[in-house]
Amino acid sequence: MEKTGSTILKCMHCGICSGSCPSGRHTSLNVRKLLRKARNDPSVLSDDSLWMCTTCYNCQERCPRGIDIVDAIFEMRALAVHEGIIYPEHRKVGELLLEHGHAVPINEENRIKREALGLDPLPPTVHSFPEGLQEVKKLLASCKFDELMSEE
Repeated sequence: MEKTGSTILKCMHCGICSGSCPSGRHTSLNVRKLLRKARNDPSVLSDDSLWMCTTCYNCQERCPRGIDIVDAIFEMRALAVHEGIIYPEHRKVGELLLEHGHAVPINEENRIKREALGLDPLPPTVHSFPEGLQEVKKLLASCKFDELMSEE
């Protein structure tokens, strides 16, 4: 957290971030408490609320101290994943990405639904460009994403 680690120390705990958070109204996320915990408690990496942020940037845009709150959350999430702390649901999405180049595989049922909505049966993703799948896999392997998803 080199980039944002020092900026979260500027937090004066005014609570504007938490008050601005649409996710916090419906989940356990309290941005102010999460930032305070991030200052000196390594257990922040296994805090469920870390994954409740939708990255809408409301907190960051309204912060009177200009703290890069969402960037700090991204960095904490990255650290958590590198420590092997990842929800099974997130691991599944990663595995789908590795296998299909997209988090939502398009099966026959999805094709029928898309056509019923007047859409092309395949979205303009690697589903429409199968040769791109190898490029996606190459890119994911180059940043060791495949290794992160295989660790348990």
